[in-house]
Amino acid sequence: MRLNDKVAIVTGASSDIGLEISKKFVEEGANVVLLGRDMTKLEKARKSIKDYSSRTVAIPCDITNESQVIQTINQITDHYGRIDILVNNAGIITDPIHFHEMSDEDWSSLVNTNLFGTFKITKSVIVKMLENKNGGSIINIGSISAERAIPKVHLTVYCTTKAAINMFTKGLAVEYARRNIRCNCVNPGIVNAGMIKSYLDYPEARKVLEDRQPLNRIGEPEDVANAVIYLASDEAKWISGIILNVDGGKSASEG
Repeated sequence: MRLNDKVAIVTGASSDIGLEISKKFVEEGANVVLLGRDMTKLEKARKSIKDYSSRTVAIPCDITNESQVIQTINQITDHYGRIDILVNNAGIITDPIHFHEMSDEDWSSLVNTNLFGTFKITKSVIVKMLENKNGGSIINIGSISAERAIPKVHLTVYCTTKAAINMFTKGLAVEYARRNIRCNCVNPGIVNAGMIKSYLDYPEARKVLEDRQPLNRIGEPEDVANAVIYLASDEAKWISGIILNVDGGKSASEG
């Protein structure tokens, strides 16, 4: 098992991708803490994981609330003694809207969760990793929207937050390299998860999206989780600061 007895935190763990990452971590022997705002959804997700009773725990936590974050991270380290892996999967996306039509509240919602929330929990976890002196692995889940805007899909502020996560990844990787803390980022393309799932229920819409993918299929949460498992494991112990596009070749294409 590649993550035997490691202690991993997955934020946004009740989402499609977060749950698949949590499942893969348990399969690889990790103890997994599932974090999210809604305890009902978290527990439902947790109970769908094989061997969930012995390998997982669900804790409600709003990552935009610093006091909640600190309390949660202290609770985890008091129980397990350390944190080895943090997956910053929590994030939100709004319905496409022109930038000039967005309110301050629209901007703040995206920035507070996708950036400040990620900052807050990462800071608290790094403090514990430094105290433990054994290093660790931080994996941010971004988006290929960090690198390319989509015509007729107005997501300027969302794209900006994800672009910032790319640089956040590189900055952390360099800043904490001598402390044996690695940081990498996985940027998914079009995946059968979240908001996109409803579109895929329509065969014509699915075909349009598939035809635009070089590998001619939509990604699955498992495709993202497999990349995260690798980066979290010792197989990637000399890899830090990378932005890994998991997108079926989309970012390499012109379409």
